[in-house]
Amino acid sequence: MTRYLEGDPIADTKAPAGPIEDRWDRRRFEAGLVNPANRRGRTVIVVGTGLAGGAAGATLAEQGYRVLQFCFQDSPRRAHSIAAQGGINAAKNYRNDGDSIRRLFYDTVKGGDFRARESNVHRLAQISVEIIDQCVAQGVPFAREYGGLLDTRSFGGVQVSRTFYARGQTGQQLLLGAYQALSRQIAAGTVEMHARTEMLDLLVLDGRARGIVARDLVTGAVRTHLADAVVLATGGYGNVFHLSTNAKNSNATAIWRAHRRGALFANPCFTQIHPTCIPRSGEHQAKLTLMSESLRNDGRIWVPLKPGDTRPAGLIPPQERDYYLERMYPSFGNLVPRDIASRAAKVVCDEGRGVGPGGQGVYLDFADAIARLGREAVAARYGNLFEMYRRITAEDPYRVPMRIYPAIHYTMGGLWVDYDLQTTVPGLFAIGEANFSDHGANRLGASALMQGLADGYFVLPATLADYLARTPADRPAPDHPRIAELEAEVTDRLDRLLAVDGDRTPESFHRELGELLWEHCGMARSEAGLRAALERIPQLRAEFWRRLKVPGTGQELNQTLEKANRLVDYFELAELMCLDALHRTESCGGHFRVESQTPDGEAARDDEAFDYVAAWEFGGADRPPVLHREQLAFEHVRPTQRSYA
Repeated sequence: MTRYLEGDPIADTKAPAGPIEDRWDRRRFEAGLVNPANRRGRTVIVVGTGLAGGAAGATLAEQGYRVLQFCFQDSPRRAHSIAAQGGINAAKNYRNDGDSIRRLFYDTVKGGDFRARESNVHRLAQISVEIIDQCVAQGVPFAREYGGLLDTRSFGGVQVSRTFYARGQTGQQLLLGAYQALSRQIAAGTVEMHARTEMLDLLVLDGRARGIVARDLVTGAVRTHLADAVVLATGGYGNVFHLSTNAKNSNATAIWRAHRRGALFANPCFTQIHPTCIPRSGEHQAKLTLMSESLRNDGRIWVPLKPGDTRPAGLIPPQERDYYLERMYPSFGNLVPRDIASRAAKVVCDEGRGVGPGGQGVYLDFADAIARLGREAVAARYGNLFEMYRRITAEDPYRVPMRIYPAIHYTMGGLWVDYDLQTTVPGLFAIGEANFSDHGANRLGASALMQGLADGYFVLPATLADYLARTPADRPAPDHPRIAELEAEVTDRLDRLLAVDGDRTPESFHRELGELLWEHCGMARSEAGLRAALERIPQLRAEFWRRLKVPGTGQELNQTLEKANRLVDYFELAELMCLDALHRTESCGGHFRVESQTPDGEAARDDEAFDYVAAWEFGGADRPPVLHREQLAFEHVRPTQRSYA
């Protein structure tokens, strides 16, 4: 059986040539412009109101465009960006510790295991310094040191202190900054906000994205919204695993439906496991809780030296503890990148040295920091995180170590975009975690907020203008026959879900799919496991269409119907993730193939065979997916075996 077809190579033709330091300035100068009077006649749809979407909607409206904005939450400020805790990276070098734009660029390319585009990453590093100024001007209450400068702390994978933060609430504060800018435009009438509305399909006419089909989640009404361009800022697809650190309603339907309409999907197997999460507590848990990576600045990670040691942490003396990250990676210690810290935790737990129920946990211990700094100083840095942990676990982390274990967190894969953030469907743009562009095979901590705001505030407004300047301002007629066809397709899909009338909930299918993915496409992947998953997923999907039970109707608030519809897309996405992981027989970043590792158990890349972006074209019922390869070129950071020792 042919699992996939080989397609033509793909290339990013929008990134200028020449010195990498000048490429973004050159692209902005060469981009077409839309004069202020003409902007009022152009409409842009922005789906999502997190950091990327909120920043984009506010900025585009401020420039004079008419913006139609959508979110499935009851308010834009409930976007999942609010859950980001630890901080946002920027190469300000306030600490005078050797940081620079070039070092941030280097750390990001290396941290992504040399699977990201140099042009995109350097632009991100350049813009990082502007983001902080923008957010300070908006009133974001970043922590400050005694001298008045903004304070910073360290995150994994770097040896400088470049992460700006607002205690453990950085995402929340940044989102409120973007939300107030967006609210100003809503009040001015330049942004038309559609809350409790979910995008269910993409309208493509004459080869261009012209609008979306969305469902009002309260009334069930299905309606098409038209625009000159569509921007997807809907986040990642980590919830395909069921248990993840994402909000329960975060999903992949918007980007997957765009993929089905022609947008290539890049590197779907590049998913990130976060090492600092509260361990799973039972079979019926609905989601996992992230503890900020910033805790690894002062917390020391350890397990008992001997397997099977179940004594309470306080009864295990220091000489009988294994501070394994400090032992294995002395240069970076507890601040190694997320993929490395996660795999190391799995190794020690597999050796029988894990702690807590089922041995699926390691200690994150603040005893030394409290002794060194005092409880008040530790509370000033991490107090809200400690309180959150206490409320969830009923354990006091000031007195006993936290227990943590890796969990699905971020997805580096997403819709393929060029340097302009435009997908392979003209007029369709993807920003933030919805695209694949900046992180390679592993994202460094505190870089998600950086990318979301860079894309929304600075990159998209320039590159979208270029597209609009070169595209006629013609609007499809509301009675265009394709609009009625697409609305009928969406309605029919919902009706089919309601008509099955079986005996299993969408949640039960989602849980089974997620456990299958975690087992075979999680922290470690093998050929046998991936092939087993690719055999089982179609069987589970067939059972879904036989046994699904969705009570109620489609003409009302029906969250079970919402979940079932999202799960339809998860089944197809899960297959592509496993196929992408199966074809990439190297290990890199968050993608760890057990057949491809160094003698000491580290990821072994194969640059000669796999230094490309895997961009997948949707196949459908009559043909398998098609693989298009974008060859990566490294002119400024030479690929080497990553070492954090």
